[in-house]
Amino acid sequence: MLAVGANSTAIMAALPLMRSELSLTPAGVQWAVNAYLLMSAACVVLGGRAADRFTARWSSMAGLALFGLASCIIATAETQAVLLVGRALQGLAAAFAVPGTLAAINGSAAPERREAAIGAWTGFLMLGFSIGPLLGGSLTHLAGWRMVFWFNVPLILVALAGFVLVGGAGTRAGKQPGGRADGAGFVLLALFMVSVVFGLHALPHVATAPLSAIGPLALAVAALLLLLVVEARASAPMVNLGFFAERGFSIGITIGALAMLCIMSLLLYFNLYAQSPHGLGLTALEAGALLLPLGAALLALALSASAVSARMGPRNAITAGMAMVVVACALTAVAVVLAAIPLLAIGFLMMGAGLAVPYALAPRLALSALPPSQAGQGAGIVNASTFLGGSVGVAAGAIAFTMAGFIGVLAMMALAGAIGMALGRRIP
Repeated sequence: MLAVGANSTAIMAALPLMRSELSLTPAGVQWAVNAYLLMSAACVVLGGRAADRFTARWSSMAGLALFGLASCIIATAETQAVLLVGRALQGLAAAFAVPGTLAAINGSAAPERREAAIGAWTGFLMLGFSIGPLLGGSLTHLAGWRMVFWFNVPLILVALAGFVLVGGAGTRAGKQPGGRADGAGFVLLALFMVSVVFGLHALPHVATAPLSAIGPLALAVAALLLLLVVEARASAPMVNLGFFAERGFSIGITIGALAMLCIMSLLLYFNLYAQSPHGLGLTALEAGALLLPLGAALLALALSASAVSARMGPRNAITAGMAMVVVACALTAVAVVLAAIPLLAIGFLMMGAGLAVPYALAPRLALSALPPSQAGQGAGIVNASTFLGGSVGVAAGAIAFTMAGFIGVLAMMALAGAIGMALGRRIP
């Protein structure tokens, strides 16, 4: 999770230089992030089912190995096409590694320690998120952007060695008997997600090319309706619709998606703004360092989310966190207008503190509504929603960034925070 989290955010600081060296188009910059997120979202439910069927241990190891290979492909890329293929492969790898590791921890921990174990899993993911911008900025500044991806390789090797050496019975316990694969459900789910993101990417051009946006969005609606029909009739559905009848599960995955929407859109569009000569004119290292308060707050609050939840209750903790996001967006917007760096750092600190608790508690809230035997599939849906939220954030953020610059992105994030506040009040 340290490698996956760091990879998710380190590329943000490297993208401006990658755009120059690889001659990336504006769409190429967005898809360098979205190819990873979208492939993860489309395939992560499949990864969750693989964890149930083939054991969390083997699913995790396969995903980690592919993640390391994809990192090598990106590190040696000379064209935009190779970069995007590598990022898509990384997304596919994460789709198996993320739910696999979560299911392994959920299945191997004793019931009384399960919440703390999932908290540790989230904490290392947040540690990766928090050090990613500074790590990416430092490596890009000192050794070039390729080192950002070479750095993944030793982390992956250590993780694989750990699974080989200490993978115990707990990681093998959840194996479920095989059955007919729900191929139709997988295709419809992937089609829905891809169509949504393509439609959002095309919205800025709807006046000149309306079909480019209307077509994918109409296809997304049709795919979703068909998915509901197919999964309701399937004997072993890819997406168990019964999960969504649990209010805690539905609210949990939505709040996780909103938190990831904010995190990904903030990191991408702040770096594009900060490293632009029309913005702050910072280097990759300076932009990464400026995001350090965000990362520090994300890590600290994610690790203490259990204590915060125990004291305030999940409902109040998540609602307060989302309210803080709204306030932080307003403060950060003032800092951008005034070009006040210290005020910007305070805004980022508040933003990280506000996002960390909802992001950390959301998967626990969702999985606590399901039996442990369905942890793999549940974790797959949780992470699919989270990745899709990040992908939608990148696509919708592109519209906001084009219309109103970084302040437009902050307004979009404030809206997401307000929706999160309303959902938080409905937590059982």
